[in-house]
Amino acid sequence: MPTLTAMHGNFFISTNEFVQWAALAALREAGEESARFRRVFDERRRVMVDGLRGIGLGVGAPPTGAFYVLANARRFTGDSLAFAFEILERAHVGVTPGVDFGRNAEGYLRFSYAQSLERIQEAMGRIGRFLQERG
Repeated sequence: MPTLTAMHGNFFISTNEFVQWAALAALREAGEESARFRRVFDERRRVMVDGLRGIGLGVGAPPTGAFYVLANARRFTGDSLAFAFEILERAHVGVTPGVDFGRNAEGYLRFSYAQSLERIQEAMGRIGRFLQERG
């Protein structure tokens, strides 16, 4: 089962080729919409990074691509998988454990800012309250 799990994770981690071609066409032909989405995601990124830092999670250099932030949670845990489940169960926010990205990312959590600003702010509030209660 561990081998199948690893294979499944690698097969479905990225976008299919035909979707990548569609994205390229959209980028070439939808300049105004692309610029609008860059502004939207830039704002979401800034809100997410500020929110993570505000609740005590470390963010070194803010990301410049995709829509994920890898935040340092080592001051709270050395087991990112267990911590991600604890956040899910107690704060009702889904995060990805850093260990999924290799040994060096253990103690980190990955957050997506593909949601609306309102949902990002709500998630930061929930996790912040959870961290305060946890101590």
